[in-house]
Amino acid sequence: MTVVLWIVTVVFAVAALLALWRIVRGPSILDRAVAADVLLTEVLCILGADMVLGHHTRTLPVLLIIAAVGVFGSIAIARFVARKDGQ
Repeated sequence: MTVVLWIVTVVFAVAALLALWRIVRGPSILDRAVAADVLLTEVLCILGADMVLGHHTRTLPVLLIIAAVGVFGSIAIARFVARKDGQ
């Protein structure tokens, strides 16, 4: 189990670094938005895995807030891009 946990940790760390790199490099606002959504999804997965492994539900409100921020952020960016393209 320990080996699997280390492998999963490394995979999540590499994916988070790649998402951060895409947020910094861009080139467009949509690339950055998708990378931010990927990063938020990774955080949700990590917190969910922690809940499963620790047999608790203490971080459930945090999961819900992060999910809501991700959804509302994506909607805001989509509206911004749609308005920008319409002008």
